[in-house]
Amino acid sequence: MGTRNENIITVIDLGSAKTVALAVETTETGLRYRGHGLAPSGGTRRGVIVDLDLAKRSVEEAVRRAEKTSGLSLESAVVGISGPHIKSVNSQGAISLGPKAREITAEDMQAAGDRSREIAMPEDRSILHLMTQEFVVDEQDGVRKPLGILARQLEVRVHVITTAESAAQNVVTALNRAGMSVDDKVFEGLACSDAVLRRDEREMGAAVIDIGAGTTEILVVRDDVVIHSGVVPLGGINFTRDVAYGLETPLLEAEKLKREFGCALLSQVNEQNEIEVPSVGERPPRMMRQRDLAAILEPRARELMEMCRDHLQHGGVLDALGGGVILTGGGALLNGMTEVCEEVLRRPTRLGVPLGLSQLPGELQAPEFSTAIGMVIYTQRARVLKHRESGGLGAKLRAMFAREATE
Repeated sequence: MGTRNENIITVIDLGSAKTVALAVETTETGLRYRGHGLAPSGGTRRGVIVDLDLAKRSVEEAVRRAEKTSGLSLESAVVGISGPHIKSVNSQGAISLGPKAREITAEDMQAAGDRSREIAMPEDRSILHLMTQEFVVDEQDGVRKPLGILARQLEVRVHVITTAESAAQNVVTALNRAGMSVDDKVFEGLACSDAVLRRDEREMGAAVIDIGAGTTEILVVRDDVVIHSGVVPLGGINFTRDVAYGLETPLLEAEKLKREFGCALLSQVNEQNEIEVPSVGERPPRMMRQRDLAAILEPRARELMEMCRDHLQHGGVLDALGGGVILTGGGALLNGMTEVCEEVLRRPTRLGVPLGLSQLPGELQAPEFSTAIGMVIYTQRARVLKHRESGGLGAKLRAMFAREATE
């Protein structure tokens, strides 16, 4: 199948509703789209694989279609990790430099970083990402580059994202069984932020809320560093099931109704509007008020945004969102969702559309592909950092403590 190119980045987003395989070429002028494939997801629920064989088939089909459109042989990929098993914590590590002040060395930074990894975790958990927030030099915080500074004590503060090893390994196994090796694993919420956040939002403080089919990922960035992350176990499929049961219509028809006529705010729907609702079995379709559909969707939308608000509040970061909230993912496309978010979180909200790739087809320039595109941007940055490692220990440390550092 075609040719293999070392400059190709392949990513796979194994979601609860669809599986995306995306191939992009790194060029001197940036990232250039080469091809993609989509397939309905099977065997995945709330970001966790529950049937390896079905998940494998989804990956195989998505990769096959991506190979056909790109003309490339795709043998390895970076894969996204998500699900309620994702947990995060802010940690720190400190070392004494001695009784007298001396210059901070690269080895000192390494030692402080090693201390920050010493967090209590169950046996089945492992660190997926460790990202620096700041260094503290003799109680002076906010230091970004402590190398060479005179001090008696050095502390590093980091954000740590952990995963259940079994859940992450199941994703790797699904790709392996589909004939794909795994180059790296990335938390989907982290990758998504790379595709939708703007520079001023990164500095002022902003939350990316990625509403997927099975789960909703949250990531908060302030002063250009990650300060909070997590997953809410609620997604677009919950809205669809509500519609299916509430209107007594098949699940596939409920999804269509949600996408075409759904609204998260009852007040925005005209009282005179009617929609045709297919029935279960061989019964004829019925005409119903569009407001009946909105009356089902609005409570679920408010519940999701309240869960996100409580998650941010519990993490102590709700008041750190000077740059507002960016809603993305397929679930963010529901009419009225941004307004509900603004009402519940009391923060300005916008829809996040992925940016950063040239020659990207119009169908991929949509919120539901923010994660896949963000994974490409993340991977390219990680490759650059890896290349710099050849420059010595100092470069390795810069890579280790970079915002995108990975395990």
